[in-house]
Amino acid sequence: MPVKIYLAGPEVFLSNARAMLDAKAALAREAGFIPLSPGDLEIPPADTKIGHGCNINAVDEQMMIEADAVIANLTPFRGIAADTGTSFELGFMCALGKPVFAYTNVATNHFDRILGYNGGIANQDETGRYRGPDGLSIENFDMVDNLMLHGGIIRRGGIVVVGNASAETVYTDLAAFKECLAQAAKALL
Repeated sequence: MPVKIYLAGPEVFLSNARAMLDAKAALAREAGFIPLSPGDLEIPPADTKIGHGCNINAVDEQMMIEADAVIANLTPFRGIAADTGTSFELGFMCALGKPVFAYTNVATNHFDRILGYNGGIANQDETGRYRGPDGLSIENFDMVDNLMLHGGIIRRGGIVVVGNASAETVYTDLAAFKECLAQAAKALL
């Protein structure tokens, strides 16, 4: 029986979005999956911007309901962490009890990215918890992103592939995605 895999990630925001979505879909088909990808379906018209956003959400949620699994691109986007929409999609699929897999094109873990954001400043408090100069605690779990994302994948038997793309290709390098596809195919096909 064919396995439908939802391809979550920030690619829809790229200037070459269509080319990236098509390339990832083609690779998913080559790996034996039926790809379901945001940006692939017609979005019903709406009278307002909010209505249009809600229509996109409805289409994407329906694709996730129809999918058997997800591969999420957790490459940091517009900051130190994964794209917020991708984070929602990963959580949605976890809540549905579906297999979850992920990859990132940034090898630096979440703790070190936050440390960099804070200018390298972090102190341990009396409990051993790291805190930034703003007093906020910093997760230090050797995970690629927030523990709810990485932990949710691991706890469900999925994997997180860590790539190390150059700054110029951080959103277009497909090596980690290909490895994640291979791992998902081993587990699901």
